[in-house]
Amino acid sequence: MHVQEWLETVPAVAVYALVGLVIGLESLGIPLPGEIILVSSALLASQHGEIDPVVLGASATAGAIIGDSIGYAIGRKGGRPLLAWLGNKFPKHFSEGHIATAERSFEKWGMWAVFFGRFVALLRIFAGPLAGVLRMPYWKFAIANVLGGILWAGGTTAVIYYVGIVAESWLKRFSWLGLVAAVLVGLTSMLVIKRKAKKAAPAAAAE
Repeated sequence: MHVQEWLETVPAVAVYALVGLVIGLESLGIPLPGEIILVSSALLASQHGEIDPVVLGASATAGAIIGDSIGYAIGRKGGRPLLAWLGNKFPKHFSEGHIATAERSFEKWGMWAVFFGRFVALLRIFAGPLAGVLRMPYWKFAIANVLGGILWAGGTTAVIYYVGIVAESWLKRFSWLGLVAAVLVGLTSMLVIKRKAKKAAPAAAAE
């Protein structure tokens, strides 16, 4: 079953909780489809009044910030052995190559890697734990985590919600637009054919 179709079968409170939980676990370092769940829920909110987009955005933001914070604490305590353990459990996501790429990003960008990591699937999973492993000062991590969480989770919810509303409104009008367009095409075709017929009539008579 499609994610959005499944979400339609559960109450709004469950949608808020699910979005916050999935995004929180993903931010903590567990590979889950947080972005897919968020986008599907925001689209659903644009189509059904039962889901409040503000509450949805707040749930997603809270999950992102809390999950990253827990990931930071776990990474700070677990250190390098934690990355090795994650590599054994999730080799596709925590391979040595992925870890090396994430480390280079952190070394080059510092706290900006945490902020912009929200918008990159790979870094979104790594950001919290890796910031802790690399002993990033917590105040830097906290600022980047909060701002990134608000902009990514809240911004994604808002953009998808309003795009969904505009799209639904356009689709509702499409049938009328299609009807009007069909009538205009029909009238234009009829006028063109009549005009050509009038021009052809004298020539046919002369022949």
